[in-house]
Amino acid sequence: MLFTTLANTIFEESINTYHIKDDVYQDFSNPYPKDTIEHLLYRKNWIDTVQWHYEDIIRDPNIDPVAALDLKRKIDASNQDRTDLVEYIDSYFLKKYQSVEVSKDATINTESPAWAIDRLSILALKIYHMQEEANRTDASPEHILKCNTKLEVLLEQRKDLSSAIDQLLADIEAGNKYMKVYKQMKMYNDDELNPVLRGQKE
Repeated sequence: MLFTTLANTIFEESINTYHIKDDVYQDFSNPYPKDTIEHLLYRKNWIDTVQWHYEDIIRDPNIDPVAALDLKRKIDASNQDRTDLVEYIDSYFLKKYQSVEVSKDATINTESPAWAIDRLSILALKIYHMQEEANRTDASPEHILKCNTKLEVLLEQRKDLSSAIDQLLADIEAGNKYMKVYKQMKMYNDDELNPVLRGQKE
């Protein structure tokens, strides 16, 4: 099985499970064993799915300012969790391919496998919600047509991105590409690097 076939299946499972309750505060349960790539992929997409709905909620023009601030904090924390999961997934690939003999002509990719997988996870969410819009019975024919057109593009994009990811992994496995992972070094959550937070400590 191609890696992205597995990933896309798990992403769809996560999204469908979330939408049974469709509640950002629902309990999370990972059906896959720890220390497996399936576990990481499911967790990664669940974070993305919850954050997708955080972003919907915070755009309510009538949201209470206190609730909006609390939600902004949740989005910040979610972004950090998302970044952490990407790095865990890249660590999985680094370990998997650590014994590969790298060709002297090998090149590096513009992004690591996990950051491409991050885009694939978000794409799964776009497809799910665009399909929802295309299936609406209370929308105008123009809206339905526009959403179906966008859905076709998103599905083609998923096909192309999946193919590119699988090719990248094949190239890494063959030694024609090599991985280098840079930690994200986010600054806004660090009380030594964010000048506002640093000022509060002084």
